[in-house]
Amino acid sequence: MADRDRPQPHQVQVHTQHKYEGGMKQLLPSKTPSTSQVLAVITLLPVTGTLIALAGLTLIGTLIGLTVAFPLFVIFSPVLVPAAILVAGAVTALLTSGAFGLTGLSSLSWVFNSFRQATGQGPMDYAKTRLQEATAQVGEKTKQTGEMIKSKAQPEGVAARA
Repeated sequence: MADRDRPQPHQVQVHTQHKYEGGMKQLLPSKTPSTSQVLAVITLLPVTGTLIALAGLTLIGTLIGLTVAFPLFVIFSPVLVPAAILVAGAVTALLTSGAFGLTGLSSLSWVFNSFRQATGQGPMDYAKTRLQEATAQVGEKTKQTGEMIKSKAQPEGVAARA
């Protein structure tokens, strides 16, 4: 009951009036085309027509060729189907081989680059440095071993002379 006593908002409906402008006036553009647009259309019409005619001739020629060749495909299918499978397999193998080779090269490049970033130098420079260090260590170890043998041999030699 209390809802009835409250004032309700009013809704206003707006009706627009459409004015009908003749049929051809709506289809035609309001501004006229320029001279260059007219010349472009006049020039492109024969070109477009020629291309459509060539496309039609090509379609007709393809259909005639398929009609003539279809019996040959049916007769030679025991030879053509295995040959097509063989060619498809060879192409697939060639593409797969190339993809594997490319993947291997890119992986090798990634390893070299990550190695270079980790060590601060190229792999060959790093190997050269490590080889020089190993050579120096082997030389030092040989020198120490020689001195140790010499020191062990001296007391025996000194004792043998006396």
